[in-house]
Amino acid sequence: MDEQALLRECLDRLCRWFEAAGRPLPWREDPEPYRVWVSEIMLQQTRIEAVLGYYSRFMAAFPTVEDLAAADEERLLKLWEGLGYYSRARNLKKAAALIVSEYGGRLPETAAELRKLPGVGDYTAGAIASIACGQPEPAVDGNVLRVLSRVLASAEDVMQPAVRKGFSEALRAVYPAGKEAGLATQGLMELGEVLCLPNAAPDCPACPIRDLCRARAEGEPERYPVRSPKKPRRVEERTVLLLAAGGLWAVAKRPDKGLLAGLWEFPSLMGWPEEAALRRLLAEQGGAPLSLAPCGEAKHLFTHVEWHMRGWLVPCAAPFGPWRWESAATVLGELALPSALRAFKKVVEEETP
Repeated sequence: MDEQALLRECLDRLCRWFEAAGRPLPWREDPEPYRVWVSEIMLQQTRIEAVLGYYSRFMAAFPTVEDLAAADEERLLKLWEGLGYYSRARNLKKAAALIVSEYGGRLPETAAELRKLPGVGDYTAGAIASIACGQPEPAVDGNVLRVLSRVLASAEDVMQPAVRKGFSEALRAVYPAGKEAGLATQGLMELGEVLCLPNAAPDCPACPIRDLCRARAEGEPERYPVRSPKKPRRVEERTVLLLAAGGLWAVAKRPDKGLLAGLWEFPSLMGWPEEAALRRLLAEQGGAPLSLAPCGEAKHLFTHVEWHMRGWLVPCAAPFGPWRWESAATVLGELALPSALRAFKKVVEEETP
């Protein structure tokens, strides 16, 4: 069987399999463009299990694209807190405003037009166009790359953009239209999420295309996909200061650009200075710490960097320095703090009567 015929048969079977076995996820109940768009942005680099609660809360807060366009950014980021990659939330709001102003409040239906929206790349455009609009557009992400690499026993490096483009073109040549387009896209996704797993033996006996899979025929499906090694993350040592005074806590807003842009954080500094050095630094800011006590360590992984953090709990005589001082209720309930600081948020909770 040639490659085109093989892919066409795979897609046909996956459509039937997904109709019968697809999981009942909330964005699948009514796959209209706005709901599909929000779900696909949330699912970028994030597990389905982590997204479920966020998606329900988000749709309750912003049930229409007009609601999202008019959203208060602080509230938007607070709803997104813990989901990570916060630029996704900002791009959703920017795109919503564009949809309202340029498209009359309706998402465009073609992948080419969808790609013009902030935060929408080839994969997301293909997912929306196929699932919500019935366009014959594939959506190729890591799950789909893994499935296709195994089906075709491809030795090409899936980390190379040209390889991803080649897989997309191969699918596009045989992709169905209408309802079948959405079924094909979701069938490929579902297979990679529940059976053709990464970092584990694929569940080949349950796979609806097992007899078509060339990697399975070779007996070594785990060899695929082929990936070039990632560069190691840079490690940053950071000190997090939990400064408290009169029931208030010091917080600072991060710069508008860069890692965790525009989110709130506890005052921090690079390195792990000793207590005496911290006292000198705080004194230079006009602070009068009553005590300094270590309050735990934490590590957080970003795409290209690791934060290795040590925290200090610092009761002070009075607020000082360049920071904003807020109650624990405001810090924990209203301000968007990154999940990287989860361990230190817990300290604030424990120290609050």
